[in-house]
Amino acid sequence: MTGRPMPCDPVELSTLFLFEELDPEQLDRLCREGSVVEFDAGPVYAEGDPASCFYVLLEGTVVLSRKVGDSDVEVTRTSDRGVYAGAFQSYLGDRVPQVYNSSLQVPERSRFFVLPAETFAQVMREWFPMAVHLLEGLFFGYKSAQAAVGQRERLLALGALSAGLTHELNNPAAAAVRATSALRERVAGMRHKLGAIAAGPFRRESLESLVEVQERTAERVAKAVALSPLEASDREDALADWLDGHGIAGGWQLAPTFVQAGLDTDWLDQVAARVDEGLLEGAVRWLNYTVETELLMNEIEESTNRVSALVTAAKQYSQLDRAPYGTADVHELIDSTLLMVSGKIGPRIRVVKEYDRTLPAIPAYPGELNQVWTNLIDNAVAAMDGDGGEGTLTVRTARDGDRLLVEFGDTGPGVPEEIRDRIFDPFFTTKPVGEGTGLGLDISWRIVVNKHHGDLRVESVPGDTRFQVRLPLTAPGAGTAEQPS
Repeated sequence: MTGRPMPCDPVELSTLFLFEELDPEQLDRLCREGSVVEFDAGPVYAEGDPASCFYVLLEGTVVLSRKVGDSDVEVTRTSDRGVYAGAFQSYLGDRVPQVYNSSLQVPERSRFFVLPAETFAQVMREWFPMAVHLLEGLFFGYKSAQAAVGQRERLLALGALSAGLTHELNNPAAAAVRATSALRERVAGMRHKLGAIAAGPFRRESLESLVEVQERTAERVAKAVALSPLEASDREDALADWLDGHGIAGGWQLAPTFVQAGLDTDWLDQVAARVDEGLLEGAVRWLNYTVETELLMNEIEESTNRVSALVTAAKQYSQLDRAPYGTADVHELIDSTLLMVSGKIGPRIRVVKEYDRTLPAIPAYPGELNQVWTNLIDNAVAAMDGDGGEGTLTVRTARDGDRLLVEFGDTGPGVPEEIRDRIFDPFFTTKPVGEGTGLGLDISWRIVVNKHHGDLRVESVPGDTRFQVRLPLTAPGAGTAEQPS
């Protein structure tokens, strides 16, 4: 918006805290190269526009706002004389993007002293050379420190995830090794029993019947249904009684294996009808090896499938096989993150998923959204750890207008109202020294708001804290998405 030029008075400038130490010659130069401008109520400049001027309030009210998604969020409103905005980083030159970091508007007629960005940068370097060096060091030092601590945050998360993944992989891998070793013993026993059967007085018809029963047994193992402890105990007793009643020693040892395989006394009656009574025990023990072999192969298959699922989740989480920006199913991302951090969540925290599976894939940086999910889950778990280590983590997705909502709720003690406005500030943390950097929520906010043009907020009361991420369902526009930093 263009304002009305007005006379510039060096004496008036000298009453502002920014300029009160300047000498008359410097004040005269400011008035010569700058100007006083009066604006009617309305916008003065917009966020993202080239930063061409430095504004100092002389009279009136200023409102600064930041773009969050499609909304402008007010961040400052003041009538204090001397407050400044605009191109106040122009002294850094082309080392940083020279654009307005916020939007400025005036709700009433207001007067400003306006200095072109080039003049502001020049007088800063001429009049305050040492201050400029200090400010440059402070600005770039802060950026470097933030980047270094952010990298440490990511490395700490990676270390925790690696430890959790190692633990998760170790369990199925160890189970597969144990099952393989046991399988080798069972196969050796089966070979021995096969030799004994071959040397025995089995008729051809009996052997054919036994092989048929063996095949049917293997099929039943594959379809076995898990029983309750009481049902399993009753069936084991019935099978043991049947075995003892048919003169098969140690029936109580064979019964649990048969029950696990889904076999019952009816199945044993079928076996008994196929072979001579004198050969029944050998046939039953031969089939016991078949059952054990099938169960062990099932265990190996389940273990290796678990390893494969973990590797797939790790790849999905890290997005190693994908471009940094593209369409993504948030449910796949959340599930892979939950699997990766399952060791940290632990058995005492119940995870509830309330997904709206009708939601479409969205344009996103999947790897960085996984970092957001990790940070929010970590905060929820930490809150419930401090509340006795038990609770419920609820992950919910839903459509919210033209946005996709992802909500992480926990039953911890909540975020105190007095610190709620600070939790997204960099380096702010409520965790003990050494347990947090205070960058998790800051990084999450920047990923959601700056990179995805979304929104991140928190709603909290004791026993019900919800971090809500809202992401656009469609790209903001061709070429508007930032590139990975």
